[in-house]
Amino acid sequence: MFKGLSLMLMLLLSLTAQAEQWPAEQWSAGPTITGPALDALEAYAFPPRDDTTRQGIRTDALLVIRDGQLIYERYAAPTTANTPHLTWSISKSLMATVLGVAYGEGLFTLKDPVLKFYPALEKHPTITMADLLHWASGLDWQEDYEYAPLKSSVVAMLYTRGHPDMAAFTADHGEYAAPGQAFRYSSGDSNLLSAALKNIVGPARYPDYPWAALFEPLGIRHAVWETDATGTFVASSYAYLTARDLARVGLLMLRDGRWGERQLLPKDWVAFNREPFAHYQKNQDDAVPGGQWWLNRAVDGAAQPWPEAPADTFAALGHWGQAMYVIPSQNLVIVRYGDDRDGRYQHNELLKLALKAFAVKVQP
Repeated sequence: MFKGLSLMLMLLLSLTAQAEQWPAEQWSAGPTITGPALDALEAYAFPPRDDTTRQGIRTDALLVIRDGQLIYERYAAPTTANTPHLTWSISKSLMATVLGVAYGEGLFTLKDPVLKFYPALEKHPTITMADLLHWASGLDWQEDYEYAPLKSSVVAMLYTRGHPDMAAFTADHGEYAAPGQAFRYSSGDSNLLSAALKNIVGPARYPDYPWAALFEPLGIRHAVWETDATGTFVASSYAYLTARDLARVGLLMLRDGRWGERQLLPKDWVAFNREPFAHYQKNQDDAVPGGQWWLNRAVDGAAQPWPEAPADTFAALGHWGQAMYVIPSQNLVIVRYGDDRDGRYQHNELLKLALKAFAVKVQP
């Protein structure tokens, strides 16, 4: 009897997986979307622009997956469907996803001190893996960009004195708070995670690990990930993927870490990524931090960061307008690459227009 039930359960799971749409070498195409709502979205995302001034919104790619099918795709030269685009800080969410595979292998726990895997963090022995994933190391880091380069930790890390060994540069910072008690967005925290991964999986596996663990199982063929001089992946900034390939990561997260019949990421890892950091305070950023992902969740009575989008929306976000939005309640993954230099691009506005164009049921 029990054997019969097991066979029936396996059959049902197999039929469910077959009913779902999954990309093979290419994405299957869904119904063509047209109409005024799409026109409004394109007018916002692809406005006329004078690139000599680098002002205004410049979208390089916009791609939409619904129910596992490609329903919209548009590019602006020189970006094409085959262009691995610089993702900037989307790289952080990619590293979190790679780490999720190692977590599923039982190679670390969220409570593990990072020092266990990265001895250079000896000045800060109580920082845990969860602390780094929440950008809550407590390290006194200044995440300022090109408009404040003299005091910027991240500029120094990427381009000057920290460039040869980015994790060691980060580890040498002092503390401003106890680990795990305060959120401060930090590209350094993300690069410490990358350095820890080297010993988590072992130096022999590490150079190929993002490909073997994540990219190849998802069918991602054209990923590029730069390293610093020590061979450590620059998890904060320097992963390059095509829009179609990045959408595969979005579909994986949309379906709670499952790819076809394989549970590539543990469900509790995905849940951790999508849970707000407990000590986050409202108005610290334009979205709520999870585990190296950004959430559209109300915190401490504050409104959702993107009020026109469902509360279950979460995203991987990067400098100059890089974004991948995952909306489980609508079975949508939206990838947007850009080069926005003046702050005019707004996540909420694009999400509002995209939902009007692509949602099965428009959110109230």
